[in-house]
Amino acid sequence: MFDKLFAAQQKAEEIKKRLDTISVYGEVENGAIKITATANKAITGIAIDEDFLKGADKEELEELLLTAINKALASAEQVSAAEMQASAQDMLGGLSGMFGQ
Repeated sequence: MFDKLFAAQQKAEEIKKRLDTISVYGEVENGAIKITATANKAITGIAIDEDFLKGADKEELEELLLTAINKALASAEQVSAAEMQASAQDMLGGLSGMFGQ
């Protein structure tokens, strides 16, 4: 029983490491602002088109940055949830033997 629980814990750690290698994106204004993040919800990059930046005011830029960041984080959440769900199904399949099923 403990072997299976230990294996499940190791699997969860593997998933976390894998999520660090998956990039997700959020963008607004047809790509004028692009946010890159990991599937673990860590922002890894911000790109703002120079032409857009010249014409944008502070409030507009702040609002669009928030929107792009939230899009990237929502995408990260979807990827993370899908990975966890797939892993949970694998783990539950392996754990069913513990209960005599």
